[in-house]
Amino acid sequence: MRNLENKWRGRGLPEGAILAEGDVRADPDAARALLAACPVAAATPLAEAAGLAADCGIARLAIKDERGRMGLGSFKALGAAHAIAKAAFARLGDDLFATGAAAAALKGQVYCAATAGNHGLSIAAGARIFGARAVIFIAETVPEGFAARLKAKGAEVIREGADYEASLKAAEAAADQNGWKLLSDTSWPGYTALPLDVMEGYLITAAEAAEQWQGPEPSHIFLQAGVGGLAAAAAMYFRACWGQSMRIIVVEPASAPALQASIAAGKPVVTSGPVSNMGRLDCKEPSHLALKALAREADDFLTLDDDYVSAAIADLAKAGLATSPSGGAGYAGLKYGLAQGLYGLGGQARVLVFLSEGPADD
Repeated sequence: MRNLENKWRGRGLPEGAILAEGDVRADPDAARALLAACPVAAATPLAEAAGLAADCGIARLAIKDERGRMGLGSFKALGAAHAIAKAAFARLGDDLFATGAAAAALKGQVYCAATAGNHGLSIAAGARIFGARAVIFIAETVPEGFAARLKAKGAEVIREGADYEASLKAAEAAADQNGWKLLSDTSWPGYTALPLDVMEGYLITAAEAAEQWQGPEPSHIFLQAGVGGLAAAAAMYFRACWGQSMRIIVVEPASAPALQASIAAGKPVVTSGPVSNMGRLDCKEPSHLALKALAREADDFLTLDDDYVSAAIADLAKAGLATSPSGGAGYAGLKYGLAQGLYGLGGQARVLVFLSEGPADD
């Protein structure tokens, strides 16, 4: 386990370090307006965890609970589904909202992606709503229960590769060979438009959290990360909303330190390591655009061991906030920071974390 203070904070990585063009957006209004037309779209709660705050010895702990998001159980429901809805609106305009129009808006379109978890569910749900087809690649390590959930949403599921990176390469190849639309939540040089749309959707949960938060702004925000999409979108929004005073800490698995290693190197790097029980965060290479944003906006990058996170999320379960190791990694980061005397945490700390998904599938 390791903490790295971000030496690039406020200025970003050196010129030329990121070749992917574009920037993570900070305005959620367009995404919110589009998603408002969805009948299952509703804000998720910001839970005040007073008991956990007292146990931690801090003034306040608020937890943005994404477990009920749009019936898909994760913040990811906001990402790919938003990108697909945006494509449907681009095709039909306001006619999209006419009775029955949505069901055939993207007829003939095939969306293809790799997923380590809930991104695939968001694609499957969005594709079904707008008449498209979803083909989802998963690695050998993804639980069969999750594959079943994807199929139940109408996706065709293909197992390919030992890890997420291998399944992503398979999805890219299939998209090229078949003329499908690759819809990834990570970005790299030459592939940025759709990942930016995905991250734009994630702004919605950050905007909701800011509106639900009452009183002085948070002093600390812990954001778990895989490729970094949620962390980047949230960091961008919170800086725009609350300014520079709060400390933003990005939490990753010790076996998948893609963002931390890239910050240390001053450029995107590919990491390696064993499979993590934080399966949704077990990504060995960062999204280039997410890295670009987080290099400017995040203060620290923390990696945690699997066993430590598993022990920490037991606190959440006792408080009625059961989640997976991926979903509770931000809270585990808070626990580690307190134990190690990091980040200036103390009795006056006001902390925001995200519960990004429900308990893991078997």
